[in-house]
Amino acid sequence: RPDAFLPDLAMALNNLGIRFSNLGRREEALAATEEAVAIRRTLAQARPDAFLPDLAMALNNVSVDYSNLGRREEALAATEEAVAIRRTLAQARPDAFLPDLASALNNLGIRFSNLGRREEALAATEEAVATYRTLAQARPDAFLPDLANSLWNHSLRLEELDRIPEARTAAEEAHKLFSPLAERWPDVFAADLQAVEEILARLNAD
Repeated sequence: RPDAFLPDLAMALNNLGIRFSNLGRREEALAATEEAVAIRRTLAQARPDAFLPDLAMALNNVSVDYSNLGRREEALAATEEAVAIRRTLAQARPDAFLPDLASALNNLGIRFSNLGRREEALAATEEAVATYRTLAQARPDAFLPDLANSLWNHSLRLEELDRIPEARTAAEEAHKLFSPLAERWPDVFAADLQAVEEILARLNAD
């Protein structure tokens, strides 16, 4: 009964990929997530309203597996497709899908950066920051951590382009947001705060 159970199989394959990845079995992780993508692509072609979000998620996961194997062009292609899908979804239903778009844009910045495409990386992280800023204004409890993380990522992309004052400004804002979060939930945010402090120390030394 494929109509009834293919979605569950795709989900199980996605979970299997994560488990393989957690054990460092990267080739097996990729094989599982590639199969999940293939199934979800078929489902999305038949019923896009129901399955395009799942396809975007699967593409994000397979991008991570490609990246872990050093297959950077394929990682970028998967992330670009995920961004395109999530952009379409967010245009139709922003309340539901803007957070997913912002997350995909953050990932896109990293993928471009890994390939040395620094201007494109910066453009992606700029859009991610702007999107998370809008979300955090409406729902700070939900999205301030994501805004802080995107600012951290954005500061790195600015640093890569030697735009040090702007990188410092982004890192300082990330630090300001992470500080109360780390004080309240140290197990979750202390490492993030430390990483931003290390970036700031480096930027202030330049």
